[in-house]
Amino acid sequence: MEIIVLGAGAIGSLFGAKLAATNDVTLVGRAVHVAAINSRGLRVEGIESKIVRVHATTAIEQIDANALILLTTKVPATAAALAPIAPMVRDDTTILCLQNGLGSERIARAALGERGILLRGITQLGAIFTGPGVIQYMAAGDTLVEPHQRSDRVAAVLTAAGLDCRISPNIAHDVWHKLVFNCVVNPITAILGCEVGGIANPQLDPLKQLVIDECLAAAATQGVTFEVDFLRQIRETFGPSRNIASMLQDLRRGRVTEIDYLNGAVAALGAEHGLPCPANDALTAIIKAMEERSRSLLPEEVLEPQPA
Repeated sequence: MEIIVLGAGAIGSLFGAKLAATNDVTLVGRAVHVAAINSRGLRVEGIESKIVRVHATTAIEQIDANALILLTTKVPATAAALAPIAPMVRDDTTILCLQNGLGSERIARAALGERGILLRGITQLGAIFTGPGVIQYMAAGDTLVEPHQRSDRVAAVLTAAGLDCRISPNIAHDVWHKLVFNCVVNPITAILGCEVGGIANPQLDPLKQLVIDECLAAAATQGVTFEVDFLRQIRETFGPSRNIASMLQDLRRGRVTEIDYLNGAVAALGAEHGLPCPANDALTAIIKAMEERSRSLLPEEVLEPQPA
């Protein structure tokens, strides 16, 4: 299968590395990462250790029949990433949106127009971008994709590559489930500057519960409800993790985070329905202030342009 990974950061590169053994994979990423991969191969460290020879480029020139595009950019980069390839997307092209947060698929659909078939997915894999051409595979996990006549083939290809992909009977519920995790783990560990496992600290439980309660209230406005002890799930799922959350990775590199599509989106949805979300509002404001500070402290040459 021809697979284009649009957004070869940590997660995108990990997907590409695992899929490259039996598929025609192209990684689309930043120039320095692309140059390193094409010169020395993609080095995967951590849970797996290997060097993968895979094609990488900064731009796609054509999309062949029945291609699968994995959209793994950060949400703020979605429109800019899709704009150059949108005219090449065919009716038989499938785009699997593997991004965090609320509304990422709507941004992608707006950029693509009526071209291709866009599927929503989520993944629990964890990885760190160590440097150009090098990623660290930190956490295994499954990948879920919404039901569609094309989903079975997509799931089969990903599962054959060791990515444990399954069809979700209720993708909206699964997106919200992961969103609650992200709204707790990402900003709090980013503010603390700690590994993901630091979220299990019981001293943080009152703050975590406030965030959870607001998320659940916002989800209920969309007809999504849970009978889940999120506090316990977060402690048991993430307590052992040595991974670094993507939000902290972004802050350390002076990049725009996905806070507007996580806690910010929850607070905005709450406001639409007259539900105050002060904890999510506060975390959003703090992360935005940290974004500005991190950009002010880094050399100009390493900073990326702000998304339009």
